[in-house]
Amino acid sequence: MASWARLSPSIVEYFEGEDFYRCGYCKNETGSRSNGMWAHSMTVQDYQDLIDRGWRRSGKYVYKPVMNQTCCPQYTIRCRPLQFQPSKSHKKVLKKMLKFLAKGEISKGNCEDEPMEPTAEDAVAGDFALINKLDIQCDLTALSDDLRESLESEEKQKGKSSKREDTNELIQSQDIEEKLGSGEPSRSVKVHTVPKPGKGADLSKPPCRKAKEIRKERKRLKLMQQNRAGELEGLQAQCEPLSSSPPKAKCNQPKSLEDLIFESLPENASHKLEVRLVPVSFEDPEFKSSFSQSFSLYVKYQMAIHQDPPDECGKTEAETSPNGPDCGYGSFHQQYWLDGKIIAVGVIDILPHCVSSVYLYYDPDYSFLSLGVYSALREIAFTRHLHEKTSQLSYYYMGFYIHSCPKMKYKGQYRPSDLLCPETYVWVPIEQCLPSLENSKYCRFNQDSEAVDEGRSKEPDRLQVLYKKAIMPYGVYKKQQKDPRDEAAVLQYAALVGQACSERMLLFRN
Repeated sequence: MASWARLSPSIVEYFEGEDFYRCGYCKNETGSRSNGMWAHSMTVQDYQDLIDRGWRRSGKYVYKPVMNQTCCPQYTIRCRPLQFQPSKSHKKVLKKMLKFLAKGEISKGNCEDEPMEPTAEDAVAGDFALINKLDIQCDLTALSDDLRESLESEEKQKGKSSKREDTNELIQSQDIEEKLGSGEPSRSVKVHTVPKPGKGADLSKPPCRKAKEIRKERKRLKLMQQNRAGELEGLQAQCEPLSSSPPKAKCNQPKSLEDLIFESLPENASHKLEVRLVPVSFEDPEFKSSFSQSFSLYVKYQMAIHQDPPDECGKTEAETSPNGPDCGYGSFHQQYWLDGKIIAVGVIDILPHCVSSVYLYYDPDYSFLSLGVYSALREIAFTRHLHEKTSQLSYYYMGFYIHSCPKMKYKGQYRPSDLLCPETYVWVPIEQCLPSLENSKYCRFNQDSEAVDEGRSKEPDRLQVLYKKAIMPYGVYKKQQKDPRDEAAVLQYAALVGQACSERMLLFRN
């Protein structure tokens, strides 16, 4: 986007008609169709309203696909970060990054393709210095010898438990299961005691039920006495902190996205990763000092991933950011520094209601880290962080969802998410949209057949025009211009941007 002016309005130059160009998804030479305009300047509120009507920016060029005509319809997709829970494939990417940072481990295979398809069950990490299962862990060595033997005995008898176990034993096993819960798949941990020789007991045969119950009661009392002595109490203290010091996480509670991202690393970690948020402005010293390295990375990425020649890798435009959240609104680079070197840059827009992901470029040498997925998860966590201070900023926009393109369907894995109806511009949960998309590339998601675009242009004469350095309503401007082609272009522009934007943005005419 162009400069995010603090007080000056957006100034746009609309290109009449529709652009036909080669589709980057299905490779149709003339199948992709869109409307476009050049943003000489753009406010954050205007761009927020535009993307809520299906527009998208690429630098200063802002475009809107002609959804019912383009070969690969592109639906605006947004994730709801406040309810987001990482999937198994997402957790796998985060664990892979942590293993690399902690031990320098590099996963084999083409990791960039993994997030596109459902993955197998996450492997359980055995190194607790790398992946802590809980903030509160149970030290099994604190158990008494008898209880440890009982657990070992249960492992040997796995799958052979009797259905005749009484209620007391079930309650006892559930209590211990809660105390030993560590985020692993739940498994019943029932305590069986080794029967002691007693009167009439035949150790070569299973004890009768009555004798067994007596011994269980005796063992239960013994454990209670040990608890008073402090042996079992230590275990309970680790698993169930006192009410005066509430636990950070319950034993069976899944870890949050932030817990997974910001997992503590050992002091002797192999690598150090730092993510810096830098406003896109040459007035910012950090952006200016890192620009050369960032631009070199961009050229390397474009040449390796998209096979662009060096002379076609245009430089990023400088943009300023006004006051907003602590970091302000506008365009930013999230720089991923690994051991003092930039390995990835996520271009994002911070808008009044969302963080919008624009682009990501990265060092192809680090493709094994699945940086596309990792950066998206970091951006979702960043959106949640901004929401804590700016409550209306609560969405993460991921660009376009293209159901007809297998490589772009992965965006639908970030749940819960919504797709924008291309006719009424209301948000519809993606689960409700997918069945329709299976039958047709283009769909109206709003099931209310009588619903219309509430933000449509209703009074085109109120549209603002910048003509000969003067600002005037379109109703005044059209009296000076009798060209019917100009009127058609202006009315098309008004219909696409909606009434609110048409009254705020200045449409440049020459």
